Amino acid sequence: MKIKELLHYTYIFPILAVGYYFSGAMGTGVISDVIAGILLTGSVISAVHHAEVVAHKVGEPFGTIILALCITILEVALIISLMVAGGDQAITLARDTVFAAVMLILNGILGICILVGGVKYYEQFFARTSATTYLVSIVSILILTLVLPNFTSSINGPFYNQAQLVFVSIACLVIYGTFLMVQTVRHRNYFIVPEEHPEENYIPSFQKTLSSFVFLIICLAIVVLMAKGLSSTIENMVQSLGAPKSLVGVIIAGMVLLPEGLAAIRAARSNQIQSSLNLALGSALASIGLTIPAVSVVCIMYDIPLVLGLDKKDIILLSLSVFIVMLSLSRGKTNILYGTVLLVNLAAYIFTVIVP
Repeated sequence: MKIKELLHYTYIFPILAVGYYFSGAMGTGVISDVIAGILLTGSVISAVHHAEVVAHKVGEPFGTIILALCITILEVALIISLMVAGGDQAITLARDTVFAAVMLILNGILGICILVGGVKYYEQFFARTSATTYLVSIVSILILTLVLPNFTSSINGPFYNQAQLVFVSIACLVIYGTFLMVQTVRHRNYFIVPEEHPEENYIPSFQKTLSSFVFLIICLAIVVLMAKGLSSTIENMVQSLGAPKSLVGVIIAGMVLLPEGLAAIRAARSNQIQSSLNLALGSALASIGLTIPAVSVVCIMYDIPLVLGLDKKDIILLSLSVFIVMLSLSRGKTNILYGTVLLVNLAAYIFTVIVP
């Protein structure tokens, strides 16, 4: 790779962020946190660039799968590290983080993509079969992991006992594994929109793709680490505003999802709404379908209680979000109304977090 390419901002920001994080300067004052925020934002933008390079090389839907899996793996690492450190005080952390991520993806990322695309192109078209395939898997896993624990009777409270936790974890992996097989092998055509001008597609070299993949991992890792490092600052800010502590989880989930969100929005602006759906719904499915089994293993190993069931308010908001998404994606085309309604749902979710 040429030296000129290495001096591009998409390589410089991650390197500076890594150096700054491990220098121990974070958390020493307001200025240090502002610098950390700038470097974090630069790393997010860099991650989007490198993800697009990889996607151009491997093609759809593999490019969106790679980004979704990378972010999910790092999200799982963040949750597990906080849970092990927090012990019994972190028993709701996995549930709150996964729920926040799903609500931000379904209402926020998807809503902005549909609204942006609708404003620019009036209507955008996608394969209804892809949306149905995503939603069937997402709804099943959501009910099994976040709703059903409230109604089992083997143990009191919104918990699963160990046998139930193992069964639900296996069920999540079976659903997600089957979905991946459908998406990449048996029905790959569901998730691909033919290019109007395929000869204009840019295909990067193997060396550039490899370097972008490495820097994609670095960018995502440093985003998660810096989000974790800034969590205490964010928590203090939230407390100073008099808002509930649960808002911290929403903010951190939003920071972790920024790379994927920006990539999905850029795809929508380029009239590639199918790629936006692949990114958003694929991330939601991976987030819950892989996070719960991984966290369950850790909780069983360390004997940490794991609260999974949502309260009544959150179940209503989750049901509303899933129902609106299903209606919005049922016709194979979008318009600004669908995006607006989803963003209103997101605002209602965040508002009820602040004012429960």
